Order: sequence, then structure tokens, then C-alpha cells
Amino acid sequence: MAKYGKKASRKVERAMHEEKRGTLKSGRSGKKVTSRKQAIAIGLSEARKAGAKVPSRGTSKRASSSKSKSKTSRSSRTSRKK
Repeated sequence: MAKYGKKASRKVERAMHEEKRGTLKSGRSGKKVTSRKQAIAIGLSEARKAGAKVPSRGTSKRASSSKSKSKTSRSSRTSRKK
């Protein structure tokens, strides 16, 4: 069985087309998107919002970013004490 539905592939295809033309913009800042990976991520995000068949975003990516933040803050605290 397929992981992604037709609607998801259409959204990603549209986002990639816009990125190639230089008209795809990021959501919050409104800056032009130049990365292919970012264009795919935007397409998948839009597909999720539209209710297409797309696997949920992995929790491992979100958890690892918060772990790395806590590691850096902890190491900076210990170096200050010395």
C-alpha cells in the first residue's frame, strides 16, 4: 500500500514547480524558498492540512532538536562555573 496519496503528490508537485519558477514563499517570513527539500516539506505540510494521505511528521526529528538544545545549554552552564 502506498504511503502517500494522489493529493499529496499533487501538492508537492505544485510546490516544486513554484520553487523552480522562484514564486514559492515560506509561510511566516514570506522569503523565497530556494531549497528543494524545503519545497517538498511545504508541499507535504499543505497536503496534511488539506487532509491528504500523508504519514505524520516523525517525532524523532522534533525530539532530537530539543535534546541538542538542552545539551548545549547544560554544557555552557558547567563551563561558566569553572
